[in-house]
Amino acid sequence: MKYMIQRNTYQIGKLFCLLTVIFTLYSFTVLAACSNNGTPTEQDSIAPVNRKVAEIVERGTLLVGTTGDYRPLSFCEPDGTYWGFGIEIAKEIAKYLGVEISFVKTSWPTLTADVLAEPQTFDLAIGGITITDTRRENMLMSDGYLANGKTILCRASEADRFCSLADIDKSEVTVMVNPGGLNEKFANENLTHANIVVHQKNEEIPTLVAEGAADVMITEITEAPYYVQTDNRLAAPLLNAPFNHGEIGVLMRKGQGDLLQMVNNVICQMKSNGSLRKLHEKYGLVYAY
Repeated sequence: MKYMIQRNTYQIGKLFCLLTVIFTLYSFTVLAACSNNGTPTEQDSIAPVNRKVAEIVERGTLLVGTTGDYRPLSFCEPDGTYWGFGIEIAKEIAKYLGVEISFVKTSWPTLTADVLAEPQTFDLAIGGITITDTRRENMLMSDGYLANGKTILCRASEADRFCSLADIDKSEVTVMVNPGGLNEKFANENLTHANIVVHQKNEEIPTLVAEGAADVMITEITEAPYYVQTDNRLAAPLLNAPFNHGEIGVLMRKGQGDLLQMVNNVICQMKSNGSLRKLHEKYGLVYAY
């Protein structure tokens, strides 16, 4: 009798997983028009392979890669607790799937390699990842859920000193960036005279700027407000005039068309029901949708 109960419980669990996947696939059709401007994007039109979602549901856990060094989008406290705007998006995705969530540490220099690693170490990556053509060519990226652009942090006492990129690109200016990401790439491509210093830990750079170890930090409009609000020694004088414009999205490997569509569905729902706007307000970020 005990064996029969266990066997029946197992079969019910398998049936529930199957029904979840069927509902998910149905939702792809219902919500497919939720992409940007109400029309499917090129990536949305990729025929879902319909295996990744089933794999995650069967496992019972969504594995999320994140750097944990990018306040207020993704940060890992010393006790291992993750918080941030992107972390909350990831939790919404897990909730939509009906599974638990587990965060896997990655880094900006190794992000692409970690996404493409074999065997796969996580299902998707989130937290301050800018949508770029290069990433779209080699991997899959979701619709944008947060607008961003390059800007700077500097000492509040020197805010009037930096009014343009030309003011920063001088030999007497020391610019600090984290390695391997788009901040370093932007600095190398646009600053030919400034002294560029690469510091390994992104979360330490604002304090180093405030203490005088560097004059400027290249960062994003999504990150700068947090440090200005939490450290009155810092300023972001060009916050309202970013050097470029872009969007942040969810990154994953190719061959996961069903998961990509599900993530886009979650983003679409959060935009339509107002929860994404509330999340922007919670973290003091500009809502652009």
